[in-house]
Amino acid sequence: MPSSRTTSTKPLLISAGVALAAITLGVVSWQATKPAESGPAGSGSGAVAAPRTAPRTDAAAAELKALARRESGDKLAVGRADAPVVLIEYSDFKCGYCGKFARDTEPELVKKYVADGTLRIEWRNFPIFGAESEAAAKAAWAAGQQDRFDAFHAAAYAEGSKEKGFAGPRLVELAREAGVPDLQRFEADMAGEQAAAALKKDQEEGYRIGVTSTPSFLLDGRPIAGAQPLATFTAAIAAAKAEAETGAAKQ
Repeated sequence: MPSSRTTSTKPLLISAGVALAAITLGVVSWQATKPAESGPAGSGSGAVAAPRTAPRTDAAAAELKALARRESGDKLAVGRADAPVVLIEYSDFKCGYCGKFARDTEPELVKKYVADGTLRIEWRNFPIFGAESEAAAKAAWAAGQQDRFDAFHAAAYAEGSKEKGFAGPRLVELAREAGVPDLQRFEADMAGEQAAAALKKDQEEGYRIGVTSTPSFLLDGRPIAGAQPLATFTAAIAAAKAEAETGAAKQ
């Protein structure tokens, strides 16, 4: 399914312990965005191939699953810290497919799975489209410091929002729309060292495991690439929940 890609020259920083995990995610990204084989001559189906995962070792799977932070005070997460299933999302506010996922799919996942305690969603800022992408990421983090990340996320991904750009005044406007109570603090936090450090942490995590396009996801360590249909996520969540329940029963 669709995703936005980048050819960033930043070092991937792939450690030996997660090298196979990085290769795995790269393969999934490629398969998920590859056009399906053409049908009969002249049909021009334009269909998209279903994602297929490369073989994974237990160690690689464990490395990816362990990326879930499960911090109870995480401002860029929703859902119980001890939820049986964790979805990590690597996204960019200037990414059109990220916006599509945020508008069409994510609210359904929150309504169905976060609300009943099954799912936790952790966002990772992974800007790949330049300075405005990075500024929007820092602004989202700053909004989160006043518990308004969700609202800022929704406002920034609203239909037509990215076309207005993410220059400084626009980011303040989005913060106001999101109900951030202290705009002066918001601007200071956005420009501060903590925002830059938080962004760097998310970026390095993504590059380390081979993320090259947005949106990219890890669902309990299983890569999902692109703005896949809701059914792809519901099936993956059901499988992960069943696996978690089986594991708990064996303990």
